[in-house]
Amino acid sequence: MPDPEQQAHIPRDILSKPPKELKKLAREGYWAASRALRAQVYHQLIQQVACRLVTPDALVYRDVASRLFGMPSVSSHPLPEFLEGCSMPTYCLNLEGVTALKKILICVGNLFPDITYSPILPSLVALLLHYSEDEAQCFENISRLIASNAPHTSYIDQSFLAHQASCMTFGDLANKHCPAAHKLIASTSENVFEVYSEWLSWLFHDLPFNYAIRVFDVYLLEGQKVLYRIALALLKQYRLSVTSAELEGTDIKADLQAFVQNIAEHVSVDKLLERAFGIRLFSRKEIWLLQMANRKALMERGITMVQSRQSFHLAVDMQNFSSSIVTAQEMRIVWSWIPERFSLFPPLLLFSTSEDGCSLQRFYTCCEGYEPTVLLIKTTEGEVCGAFLSSDWSERKKNGATSGFFGTGECFVFTVHPETERYEWVFIKKPELAKAVPRSRQRSPSPSPASLLGSSPDGHSTSSNHLTVPTPQRKGRLSPFLAIRHFLLPSKTASMFMSGSREGIVIGGGGGQALSLDASLLWGHTEHCETFDNPPLCQENFKVQLLEVWGFQNA
Repeated sequence: MPDPEQQAHIPRDILSKPPKELKKLAREGYWAASRALRAQVYHQLIQQVACRLVTPDALVYRDVASRLFGMPSVSSHPLPEFLEGCSMPTYCLNLEGVTALKKILICVGNLFPDITYSPILPSLVALLLHYSEDEAQCFENISRLIASNAPHTSYIDQSFLAHQASCMTFGDLANKHCPAAHKLIASTSENVFEVYSEWLSWLFHDLPFNYAIRVFDVYLLEGQKVLYRIALALLKQYRLSVTSAELEGTDIKADLQAFVQNIAEHVSVDKLLERAFGIRLFSRKEIWLLQMANRKALMERGITMVQSRQSFHLAVDMQNFSSSIVTAQEMRIVWSWIPERFSLFPPLLLFSTSEDGCSLQRFYTCCEGYEPTVLLIKTTEGEVCGAFLSSDWSERKKNGATSGFFGTGECFVFTVHPETERYEWVFIKKPELAKAVPRSRQRSPSPSPASLLGSSPDGHSTSSNHLTVPTPQRKGRLSPFLAIRHFLLPSKTASMFMSGSREGIVIGGGGGQALSLDASLLWGHTEHCETFDNPPLCQENFKVQLLEVWGFQNA
C-alpha cells in the first residue's frame, strides 16, 4: 500500500460523485494518476458491490490460511481443480506475490466449493494484489466479486456452462457489431466459436499490464458488459490491421493472441477505450437475456453446471450438408450469421418445393413447431436470397383474424448470389434509437400487415398502423432476446419482422416488404423496407425456381 504522504493527496469525496461522473473518471484513466488512489478506489468500490449475505472476509481468510498453510511452504498444496488447464498470469508479481496469489486461489477453492471452472480468476487476483494492503484484503475483495448478486450483472463466471455461455454471447455480439471482422474469421477459420472462446483471455492474459489494469478500472464500475465492449474494440482493430490474403493458411486464433499481446504497436490504451465506448450495445438486461438463452442451449447439448471442461465438439459439421440452392461453404457463411445458441445444432431440411410441392399450407405444416428457421430462395434468374426467422410460424395464429407481424430483433434477411450480404434489424446498428421500456409497461405490440399481401401488380402497397397484442409470455419462460416489448420504438413500421396468412408470407415491412411470397410460393416481390433497411434482395418481381426451409436438429 502507498505511504501516508501519497494518501494525503487523494480526494476524500471521490466515490461520493454521481455514477455517471465516476464512470467518466475511470474511462479517462483518472485512477492511474496515483497507485494509492487506485488502491483506495478499488477497495471502496468492491465494498459497495451487492453480494450474498455470508461472504468470506479478511478475518476468515487469515483463519483458513493459518489452518491450511501454517508454516510449511504453499507449494505443498495443489491449486483448486477448477483451475486445471488454466494459465496463471502473474503480471510482474515478485516471488512473494506469486506465493500470495496461489494461497488466495487455494483458499477460494476451499471456501467456494461451487466454483467448477473459472479461467479468469487468477488474472483478477494477480491484478488486485498489486493494489491491496495484504493478501487478506485481496481475498476479501475477490470474494465479494465472486459472491456478487446484483440483478443482470456478473463479474466472474464460475462454471464451464457460464463461461461457454459468455463466449457464445460475445460471438453473437461480434456477429452484430463487428461484421467485417466476423466475416473474415468465418472465412478463414474452421471453428469460429473456438476463436471467440478466447475473448476473456485477450483482456486478462494477453493484454500488457498497463492495458489490462485500465480495463480492470472500468470493469469494477460497469461489470461484464464493459468487457464485451473492449473485446469488440480489439476485434475491430485487428480487422483494420490484417488482410484476408495475409491470413491464408494462418492459425487465426494464435494470430489474434499475438496481435493483442503487441497491441501497443497498433493503438494506445486511451484510444482503445475510446473506441470501445463508442460501440453502442443493448442494455445490460438484454445482454443478460441473451446469456440465459445461450445457457439453455448449452444445457440442451448436455453441458451441466458441475462440468469442469468441454467434453465434446460444439461446432456443426457441414461435411454432409446437401442443398439444392446453396453449397456447404455458402451455408457455412449463413450459419456464421446465426445466433450462437442455434448454430450449435446441425441444419435439418424441413420443407422443399422440389420435394413437398408449391403449397403454402404444406409450407406451414412442415415448418410449424420449429423455431427458428432459415428460408432460402433461388429465383429463375439464378439469384439466391433468404431470411433467418426467429419465431415459429404457428405464432401467426395467435392474432386471430388479423394477420399481425411477429418475430424478434434477431430476424434478418440476406443475399447469397450474386453477392453475399446480410441486413439486420435497423436497431442493431443504432440501439440508441430504441429506448428500453420500463418493466411496468412491457407489452408486445405487433403492427398488422393488413393489405400488404393484396398489393398491386407493381408491388407497391400501403400498410396499416393497426396494433395487435399477442398472448402474454407463459409464466416462468424467459422473455426472448430483442423482443419488441423491451423497447420504445420511434416507429411501428421498424419492427415488422414476419407475417403469414392464407394469401402468402411477408418478411420485413414498413414502406415496403423485404420479401413477400404468394400462396403458390411461385411468385415473389422484394424491395426496401424500414425494418431491415435493405435494398431489393434480387430482381424486384421474381419467379421462384426453388425454395427451402431449414430448421435446427434438437433446437
